[in-house]
Amino acid sequence: MPFPLWWFRLIPFGRRSEIDGAAYLRALGFRVVASGYRIPEGEVDLVAWDGDQLVFVEVKARHSDAPPEEAVGFRKQQRVIRAAHSYLSRYRHYDISYRFDILAVTALSGREPTYRLLRDAFREPQNY
Repeated sequence: MPFPLWWFRLIPFGRRSEIDGAAYLRALGFRVVASGYRIPEGEVDLVAWDGDQLVFVEVKARHSDAPPEEAVGFRKQQRVIRAAHSYLSRYRHYDISYRFDILAVTALSGREPTYRLLRDAFREPQNY
């Protein structure tokens, strides 16, 4: 059931961007299976299936023209990777293909948000 419109305005911008981002991914054919998966060492905003590949999505949203994906630095990537490994272990997804995407959301005042999906935006280090 969707949120009532008045309630939606009370949701913080980042969380609202994740909710809208999940809808955007569904429109692209993804099957979203988790939102806000957190462990003490990190978090993944969205987990979705793209065909037979599991995708861990970091949603980055900005109110400015600056590219949101630039805010996903090495430390943030490491936190996402740690949470992804926890998710894979918890749900026993040992031999599946997975990747890390960034969903960049730009929400300028007075305009509809724009979405850019950066597929396979980063990878885990070889020795991870």
